[in-house]
Amino acid sequence: MWAATSPESGRFSPGERSSDVRGLSDRFSQLRARGQGYLEVRLPSSELPQLTLGFRGDHAVMHLIDGSEAMSLLVGDGSVTSGAAVDVPIVDDLTAFTGDRVLSLDRAWALVHDFIRTGAPGDLGAWREL
Repeated sequence: MWAATSPESGRFSPGERSSDVRGLSDRFSQLRARGQGYLEVRLPSSELPQLTLGFRGDHAVMHLIDGSEAMSLLVGDGSVTSGAAVDVPIVDDLTAFTGDRVLSLDRAWALVHDFIRTGAPGDLGAWREL
């Protein structure tokens, strides 16, 4: 199950879609061609955990929602220096994140695939609760 930015409007479309990974990959490719986007992904069997991916250019930030009020941010992969700031869309707003929370877009997309395959967000890296 997933929801994502609309490639036509550039705004987040919260209606969830049920598709195979190819449908999600097609949307991701459309958004990547636009230069930015936001995705929410969960397994069809449960509302939680939910993974979010916001990206702009080659930079991405990932959140994990695993409880009614529990949200965590994935530690960055070193692709941006910790003191630098990067803006990525979260839902419809650009939000600044320091480099220690930023991943390369290719790495983040690979982690989304890992989450879909395993359903285990803890295996994706170090999460810091917000």
